[in-house]
Amino acid sequence: MINGISGGFSYPYSYGNYGANPFNSGVTGTDPTEKVSKPILNPGESTKVIGAHKSSPAECETCKERKYQDGSDEMVSFKSAAHISPNAAASAVRAHEGEHVSNAYKKAAKDGGKVLQASVRLKTGICPECGRTFVSGGETNTKIEYTNEKNPYQRDRKAKDGAALAGMNFSAAV
Repeated sequence: MINGISGGFSYPYSYGNYGANPFNSGVTGTDPTEKVSKPILNPGESTKVIGAHKSSPAECETCKERKYQDGSDEMVSFKSAAHISPNAAASAVRAHEGEHVSNAYKKAAKDGGKVLQASVRLKTGICPECGRTFVSGGETNTKIEYTNEKNPYQRDRKAKDGAALAGMNFSAAV
């Protein structure tokens, strides 16, 4: 499973000199037509501020600093926190969760089991600073069935199935 890491849901910035309304993004307190220029942190993103959010996706510090880290006990990617751009997060998280599916198939083959089901779910979130929807993490679920020949109930079930199926196939080639 991979989880997004951010500084929590508190804003890691101050409102600065925005006058009485802290949601007037980029407007100083004296002249409402005067815009404060902010650095472009996420090139290629929109510079339009959506609704009452503090910044645009191009100027969003939270999206620039968002990191992802795996929380499972398997040896897969993202064991240490790493940044993924918001545009590449979906494919990177999907590929990471695919590693967990691959590990399940390897484990089943090694221990004489069979993978019955494997599913991957991507989780999304909305950035509190700019309002962009982003992939916040993923989750993999697998079901593996193992046959246990040492279990007396399993041996008994196999013997009964064998007795019921005996003689069902007839070959007339003589």
